[in-house]
Amino acid sequence: MNNTLVSIIVPCYNQAQYLDEALQSVLDQTYTHWECIIVNDGSVDNTEQVANKWSSKDSRFIYYRKENGGLSSARNYGISNSSGNYILPLDADDKISNFYIAKAVSSFQENESLKVVYCKAEKFENEEGLWHLPPFSLKALAMQNMIFCTALFRKSDWDLVGGYDENMKYGWEDWEFWIAILKNGGGVSCLEEVGFYYRVKENSMLQQLYKEKKDYLLDYMSVKHASFFVGQLGSFTRLNAIAEGERGHWVHKLKNKKFVIDVFCSTFFGLSVFGLYKIEKE
Repeated sequence: MNNTLVSIIVPCYNQAQYLDEALQSVLDQTYTHWECIIVNDGSVDNTEQVANKWSSKDSRFIYYRKENGGLSSARNYGISNSSGNYILPLDADDKISNFYIAKAVSSFQENESLKVVYCKAEKFENEEGLWHLPPFSLKALAMQNMIFCTALFRKSDWDLVGGYDENMKYGWEDWEFWIAILKNGGGVSCLEEVGFYYRVKENSMLQQLYKEKKDYLLDYMSVKHASFFVGQLGSFTRLNAIAEGERGHWVHKLKNKKFVIDVFCSTFFGLSVFGLYKIEKE
């Protein structure tokens, strides 16, 4: 197992203050046959100084600098310059547990049909606790992403789909990438242990996705992976018919005065109409 090289890709754009923690979590791995590609994506802070410190400390840390091109571009650049059979993206402000790579590689070697291995995750900093994500299925993946970026996959699969799509410039590049490599088959495994730590900051990219950006990303993905979405969720005509049926159901419900009062009371007071009647009688 230790002969399989894993390339950890760490893009960094003006996040030098977190980089030490991320790279320390890489150095702490029980699995030792790795290289860590640090990609400075045009930072104007001291990212280069921090990265050079680590590459001087351990030759497995390799530093590159490029013009700013966004997260997908930085990951693609790092992977293009990597030598590993397996790839593990790690954002510069996150961390991994010391056993994560060893257990993920072992899972791949036990099951050759796997395309992606990830794990349980915890949040830290502005929010703490387990990151509760739905179990993986292709249908669930068509509805939302449940695999964070820091999951192991084969470099050959990255190459097969043309890497991360650099048109996903506002975010959700992970979601699109997982669809691209999984839509035509391949297994996914989630380790039972917490192996990934996601830093929640006030200005995280996900919180900054405005409606027009979400609309752009959804429209783009719907066209690029139309057959996947139709195959998993049904045709757009069928989805519209389902939506119309649901809308009609709730319109009928909302015309029922008792139903409306019951929903209001149970939502705000934890009471049913029958419960209110009992209170009034008493």
